[in-house]
Amino acid sequence: MERLLGLDPQLLHDAVLLAISVFVLFVLLSYLLFTPVRTFLENRRNKIAADLETAKNDKESAETLKEEYEDKLRGIEKEIEEILSAARRKGLATESRIIDEAKQEATRITRHAEEQALLEKKRVLDEMKQEMVSIASVLAGKVVSASIDTTIQNTLVEETLKEMGESTWLS
Repeated sequence: MERLLGLDPQLLHDAVLLAISVFVLFVLLSYLLFTPVRTFLENRRNKIAADLETAKNDKESAETLKEEYEDKLRGIEKEIEEILSAARRKGLATESRIIDEAKQEATRITRHAEEQALLEKKRVLDEMKQEMVSIASVLAGKVVSASIDTTIQNTLVEETLKEMGESTWLS
């Protein structure tokens, strides 16, 4: 029986040629395939690292902006409160001013009405005097119509009015 493997010179020669061709193919394929793939993977690794660094920087700047906006919001809330407070103060001042003006106007209107009432009272008193004088003239005229003329009648009316005086008409 022959050997199972049969290590003869032909087999050794074929094995050496196979090893050399595998080595040549490995070198050739590593030059043609592995180097570009390694370059591609290295570029990809660098790009991912750059993206991670950019993302980290963006996150930090976003946090900074967020803090700034929160500070601004707090400032805006204070500013809003100040504006509202100023508006309230201004509204109260305006309210006080309007109330004071209304009181002054009411006082002025009341004073004017009192003056008008006093003038009306004087006018009515004057009219009443005139009526009394005309009634007295008519009565005196009827009583003494036959014996007294108009000049005597006017002098009597004048004397009577002087005797009565102003105090009689005002009470």
